Amino acid sequence: MAQAYMTEAGSGGTGPDRRGSRLRHLYRVLRDDRGIWRRGIVLAALAIVLALVMVMHARIPNAIGNLGSLTETFLPWLGVVLIPLLLILGLVRKSATALVALVLPVVVWLNLFGGLFGDKTGAGGDLTVATHNVNADNPDPHGTARDVAASGADVLALEELKASEVPVYEQALAATYKYHSVQGTVGLWSKFPLTGIAPVDIKLGWTRAMRATVNTPEGRVAVYVAHMPSVRVKLAAGFTARERDTSADALGEAISDEKLDKVILLGDLNGTMNDRSLNAVTSQMRSTQGAAGSGFGFSWPASFPMARIDQIMVRGVEPTSSWTLPRTSSDHLPIAARVKVTTP
Repeated sequence: MAQAYMTEAGSGGTGPDRRGSRLRHLYRVLRDDRGIWRRGIVLAALAIVLALVMVMHARIPNAIGNLGSLTETFLPWLGVVLIPLLLILGLVRKSATALVALVLPVVVWLNLFGGLFGDKTGAGGDLTVATHNVNADNPDPHGTARDVAASGADVLALEELKASEVPVYEQALAATYKYHSVQGTVGLWSKFPLTGIAPVDIKLGWTRAMRATVNTPEGRVAVYVAHMPSVRVKLAAGFTARERDTSADALGEAISDEKLDKVILLGDLNGTMNDRSLNAVTSQMRSTQGAAGSGFGFSWPASFPMARIDQIMVRGVEPTSSWTLPRTSSDHLPIAARVKVTTP
């Protein structure tokens, strides 16, 4: 009788009897302390709102301050920041309601972004490409050029080239790349011959995009280099991105008219793949990071990357790997990808 009493009280015994005693004790606590269900109703409501925002981000209107695009630009961070915050507050409040409700945004976030954590990097490929916004105020353009050339890229795109610094980049890259062209503030360097070089009008009044045919040993590839206008977040105006959006539409139209089947876009689009305002481009091309990368591949700002606004996108070629390169003297990180140009 004494042994049975000790087991029931949880002070002795092992195995199923002891586990059963603990479960019964937990049930009694939950039954007697009904406050844990009453507390945290507001936190539970916030968790549900967070889940709805992530699920229905495409329905958030852009009419007021481009709020939809702003939300989509930093969409992953809604979960990364707010879910742990709500978890901590739920624990502090000792609210079972808040903690149960938190399961909903967790599931939604994992459904949206969980696939990025799997390593999709593969072997093979026959062309390595890279792109880098070098920053017009770069204090060490020669070192930056040297660093990106060391990546082993066969084709390299540079954006935000300052006219006075172009000769520095040309000299630093001459030994690695036999062919190159600079159009306005963007440039393309290649180990293979370039033909069909021309600026691309993205409705800015000056040149920030170009197109060239890269004649690789595996076939011709149309390569576009683009630097979309910058966006700003202002208290009065919200997310100011009208120029960027107009340029994206123009770039999308140019790519849509491209005659070659194999197309690669390199550049700083000042927007993420989630941003609906880039649909003119993103709807017809694949991101190498999403198809063959590992993780989010954030590229900006270099000091603490929070968004992947630098992109390598493809159509008609198969990405095999995608990665972020080490930091240079720029405020962006360079990115690279390897693609398979040959088709079976």
